[in-house]
Amino acid sequence: MKQQILHLDLDTFFVSCERLIDSRLQKRPILVGGTGDRGVVAACSYETRRFGVHSGMSMKVARRLCPEAVVIRGNASIYTKYSQTVTEIIRERVPVFEKASVDEFYADLTGMDTFFGSYKYATELRSTIIKETGLPISFGLSGNKIVSKVATGEAKPNNQLRIDEGFEKLFLAPLSIQKIPSVGEKTYQRLRNLGIDTVGIVQQMPLEMMTSALGQNGKTIWLRAQGLDNPPLVPYYDRKSLSTERTFGKDTIDLVKLKTTVFAMAESLAYNLRNGNRLTGCISVKIRYSDFNTYTKQLKIPYTSADHIIIPKVMELFEQLYQRRLLIRLVGVKLSDLVMGHYQINLFDDTEEKLRLYQALDTIRNRFGEGSIQRAAAMGAKTIGRGGNAFNGEPPILLAHRNR
Repeated sequence: MKQQILHLDLDTFFVSCERLIDSRLQKRPILVGGTGDRGVVAACSYETRRFGVHSGMSMKVARRLCPEAVVIRGNASIYTKYSQTVTEIIRERVPVFEKASVDEFYADLTGMDTFFGSYKYATELRSTIIKETGLPISFGLSGNKIVSKVATGEAKPNNQLRIDEGFEKLFLAPLSIQKIPSVGEKTYQRLRNLGIDTVGIVQQMPLEMMTSALGQNGKTIWLRAQGLDNPPLVPYYDRKSLSTERTFGKDTIDLVKLKTTVFAMAESLAYNLRNGNRLTGCISVKIRYSDFNTYTKQLKIPYTSADHIIIPKVMELFEQLYQRRLLIRLVGVKLSDLVMGHYQINLFDDTEEKLRLYQALDTIRNRFGEGSIQRAAAMGAKTIGRGGNAFNGEPPILLAHRNR
C-alpha cells in the first residue's frame, strides 16, 4: 500500500494568534517577543521579512530594520491554548498523527485513497481547522515526511501542495539546498563553499562524496535530496514523559534537603528537555511518606523548556503538596505532555543575556556532563532571594561548578 504522509504547519503561528485577538493587526508588520531593547524576536509577520527581520534576532535590531512594526509581548498561555485546540481537531479526525511542535503536525493518511482520497481528506481537514480556529494553516502531502515538510514550505502562506509518487526528485531539484531539513546555516555555508546551492546538484553527486565532505550528515542530506529519507512518524500518544525520583537512604523531614533535591531534579529535567529538543505542557511532583502513602499534584502550563519557568512551578507544587510534615521517603518530579520544539516559545519572556546564559550552561553540560555545573541552590548553597527564601521568585543565577 502506497504511504501517504501529511505535514501541517500553522502559518506565522504567534502572529496569527495575535491577529485573531485583535483584527486591527491584519496585514500590519508585527514583531512578537521581548518588548525591551534587550528582548529577542520570537516571531515576525511576513510583512517584516522583506526588511531582513527574522526570529531569534535582537528586538532592538528588528525595530531599527522595520520601525513601523507593531511590537507585541507574546503570551505563551494563549499560544498553547490554540495549539491544543488544533491538536484536538486533528486527534478526532486522524487515527495516527505526530505533534512535531506547538504549530507543526504530521498525519499518516495511508490507505485513505481506498475510501475517500488522501488529498481530498487533507483538504477538508485543513478547511475544518481554518473554520473552527480562524488560524491560517498550510500543508504538504507526499509519500514521506521530508518531502511533505518541504512541500508545506513551498505552499505557504495559507495554501496546500501535493507531490505525487515519482515526482519527488523533480519537485526538489530546483530548490535551494537550504530548504532541506537538517541543513542549518553552518552546513549551508560549507555546501556553498563546495559550489552546491541547489538540491539538484546534490542529486547528481555520488553518495560517497557527500559523506566524505560532511560525514553522516552528508549521507542524510543526500538521501533527503533524492526524496528517499523517510523518518518514522512518532504517534502523539507515544510521547514519553521525562521523570526522576529519589528514595532517601533515611526518611527525612529536613526541608532544606528536600527543597534542594526537588530543585536539582527540576533543573536536570529542564536541561534534558532542551537537549532533546522538547517542550513540556504539564508538570507533576510526587511525595511518598514514611508510611508509604503517596501523593501527587500536577499543573498544566504553557509549553516551555525554560528553567526560570519550570523550576518555580515545581517548587510551588512541592510547597502545596508537602503539608503533612511527616518523614518523607521519596520525592519525584515528572514532565509530561511533551512535544518536539525549540526554545522559541519562551523568547518573549527573555533577554539576550538570559538566552546566552542557557546556551552557555547547556554547552558546558554537553561537553563535561550534566552535573558539571548547576545553580548553587541545587547544591544546597544558601542564596537569598525575596523574603530571605532561596526558592522564592526566579531560580537564583548564582552558579557553582563541580570540579571533576
